[in-house]
Amino acid sequence: MIATAIHVAAAAGLGGMAGLLGGLFGVGGGFLVIPLLGFFYGMDQQTAQGTALIMVVPNVLWAFSRYQRRFAVDLRMAAAIAGSALIAAYPTARFTTGLDPHFVRLAFAVFLATTAGTVAYRAWRGGARVGRGRRRAWGWVTVVGVVGGVVSGFFGVGGAFIAPPLLTTFFGLRQLEAQGLALALVSPSALLALVAYAGAGRVDWLVGLPLALGGIAAISAAISAGVIMHRAHARDRAIPQRGRPGLH
Repeated sequence: MIATAIHVAAAAGLGGMAGLLGGLFGVGGGFLVIPLLGFFYGMDQQTAQGTALIMVVPNVLWAFSRYQRRFAVDLRMAAAIAGSALIAAYPTARFTTGLDPHFVRLAFAVFLATTAGTVAYRAWRGGARVGRGRRRAWGWVTVVGVVGGVVSGFFGVGGAFIAPPLLTTFFGLRQLEAQGLALALVSPSALLALVAYAGAGRVDWLVGLPLALGGIAAISAAISAGVIMHRAHARDRAIPQRGRPGLH
């Protein structure tokens, strides 16, 4: 009983950390949780991914609702990207549950390393200063939705991470707009992926539910912190502009 309580409390703590990441960066936090579930709870890769989805689903739904209230996400684009993600997420998740867990874990490790390398490269190049691309017709976001749905179905996470750079580069969206649409992409696709993993018996609800509760408790405060950081950054960049001749 004590061991079970410790495991539940630890899962809630993991969910809280993941919620902070989700609120600050617009992702569900599964990048952190999935490997830890395998390491500390001895789960195979598919079970870790399915269990993490219990946390990801409410986190991204709550985060999207917050982004929508604060930044007025384009609902037409949100519906297009979410609908296209739905088409890809469920069959991909069903396919993944039948694969060799060692292969899926290796694929996840490669994806995680690639993601970390991309983040490091963008930080080194000064990703925040990269100009936005020109705007394209909103219907093209369905391509981003399909790609994100495949990634979310296969790994349980990742769709909300790959979408923002695609949306800022190829659709000219601001970072906060892109993060809101990324959450719109993941919200329904993660739910369908969870259904697929649960149907295959690849979900540990005893661990997943505390993960979700911990994440929900943390994500609202994290989003508020992210907004403050964004506004401070925008204010700092505006100060030199006001000080230049001819710009008063």
